[in-house]
Amino acid sequence: MAISLTLFPVTASSPPSSFFSFNRFSRSRHFAYLSSSSSQTGVLRATTRKFAFATKSKSVATMAANQEFTGNLKRQLEKLFDVSVKATAPDVPGVKPLIDIGKFGDYQCNNAMGIWAKIKGKGTQFKSPLAVGQALMTSVPASEMVESCSVAGPGFVNVVLSAKWMAKSIENMLIDGIDTWAPAPPVKRAVVDFSSPNIAKEMHVGHLRSTIIGDTIARMLEFSKVEVLRRNHVGDWGTQFGMLIEYLFEKFPDTDSVTETAIGDLQAFYKESKSKFDSDPVFKEKAQQAVVRLQGGDPIYRKAWAKICEISRTEFAMVYKRLRVELEEKGESFYNPYIPSVIEELNSKGLVEESEGARVIFLEGFNIPLMVVKSDGGFNYASTDLTALWYRLNEEKAEWIIYVTDVGQQQHFNMFFKAARKAGWLPESDKTYPRVDHVGFGLVVGEDKKRFRTRSTDVVRLVDLLDEAKTRSKTALIERGKDKEWTPEKLDQTAEAVGYGAVKYADLKNNRTTNYQFSFDEMLNDKGDTAVYLLYAHARISSIITKSGKDIDELKKTGKLALDHEGERALALHLLRFAETVEEACTTLLPSVLCAYLYELSNRYTTFYSNCQVIGSPEETSRLLLCEATAIVMRKCFHLLGITPVYKI
Repeated sequence: MAISLTLFPVTASSPPSSFFSFNRFSRSRHFAYLSSSSSQTGVLRATTRKFAFATKSKSVATMAANQEFTGNLKRQLEKLFDVSVKATAPDVPGVKPLIDIGKFGDYQCNNAMGIWAKIKGKGTQFKSPLAVGQALMTSVPASEMVESCSVAGPGFVNVVLSAKWMAKSIENMLIDGIDTWAPAPPVKRAVVDFSSPNIAKEMHVGHLRSTIIGDTIARMLEFSKVEVLRRNHVGDWGTQFGMLIEYLFEKFPDTDSVTETAIGDLQAFYKESKSKFDSDPVFKEKAQQAVVRLQGGDPIYRKAWAKICEISRTEFAMVYKRLRVELEEKGESFYNPYIPSVIEELNSKGLVEESEGARVIFLEGFNIPLMVVKSDGGFNYASTDLTALWYRLNEEKAEWIIYVTDVGQQQHFNMFFKAARKAGWLPESDKTYPRVDHVGFGLVVGEDKKRFRTRSTDVVRLVDLLDEAKTRSKTALIERGKDKEWTPEKLDQTAEAVGYGAVKYADLKNNRTTNYQFSFDEMLNDKGDTAVYLLYAHARISSIITKSGKDIDELKKTGKLALDHEGERALALHLLRFAETVEEACTTLLPSVLCAYLYELSNRYTTFYSNCQVIGSPEETSRLLLCEATAIVMRKCFHLLGITPVYKI
């Protein structure tokens, strides 16, 4: 039979009771599944059985009840059920509480079947996983956060949170700030390696994914109090610079006078130099010699190289400014001086072997070796990436290093990660710190499901894409008559916020490992799971608060929140799940988890507002506070996704 437990908190003014009071489901919406042993029909139904029992130990009854919300509901419930698990199965070591969102409660503990599997047939007092579940429930310490518990099916312990405690937790956030809800990951410093365009090539739509996914991961970690080193590992070194420098000398003998305007389109400049390299043997030989001189430190060639890099950086910086993305460049050239000593360290550990003139590392599980020195003595991606990893671990003292690139590079990362483990730089477990992760992402495709390109089959330039998004957004706002209501500056700022936000959200809401189809029409739709819909929802909430005429900052200090209506409670519960959502998104490195949360938050707010009058109702103060809490959480979600909120539409 499914039973229910209401936990009465212990306070300093009232000594612990030796009894807990049980009751059937105190909320009519909660049900338990009755197993076939207690119900032949196996239907969902509730009963009203009540009984009491003596506490098993003093520690259960006297655990602190005034449990303040530290930001993560799951983590706090895990602490409660850790006591319960140890009391129920003291002879089963290493059992961690398994807490998840519940079907018949707000959360549920799923440990009963696992514990039963370990104790079955070993002289245990329990006769079934249901009995284990009942014991887990009765051993849960008293806490103000828990209103009631019940057991269903094969021992699932359903937990209903206290509406009073939920309201108080949100009130505290309104006063103390949402940063009090930040997760607390087990690292202090991380490197996020993202964007990483190549010098002399324009940023295109493919760079968009790495840039905004990496930025969101960095923002989530920064919110979680992690020091993040945002690294732009630009391709600023290699054989291609020989042809670029020689072509620069041919077109501009006086390189000191070369400007971005003089070169014009850097992408076209690259194509022209590549065409000459492929068709002119004399030029090709000069270009190859230029590489040697550049890498040998020739000041003239170094100066020309620096000029090309400077022009590229200027273009990159304009894109990053528009996207509101911050990065610190440490490109391939930065690590170049460290490569020989790193290769020597690997060699001294017996990892480097000769193979067909090249120097390689053989790795178990791969049918090709990892080349670290080419047959001509030059270095490659693997030598640079291994050196960058060594530097980040030893010089920058990073505990977590995250690489954001397309999924096509997965094997490369798997191989050099394995080489690092073989060298003893990283622990054998990929979940132990210091840790490395490759955050792979799929292609951006067009309506034909092929790589997104222009009609002339060129890759889409990122600046053109952003321009188009802003233009379309502005057109939509003008069609709504906003050009007559707003100043030109406000119209432009809002068009930019909505347009760029739409591009970012359309990418981030998808599971990053899959390809996603780019469509301006879909991403700029003001209905459905789009940034436009979410930004408009936030603007509507802001408008409601403004129309109330109340000083919301004063209400935060003096007002009280009540969650008596089901719509109020459902919205509050989702707000309180913010911290665990950010933690999940950080742990899985999936920004789409946060996007799904934000969209559901907007939906729950809509349900709340449709059923609960705000302005002019007896509950106006409480409901305005709930509106403000929703707006605060939405704004933090926008910030983590790199989206600028709008307050009026």
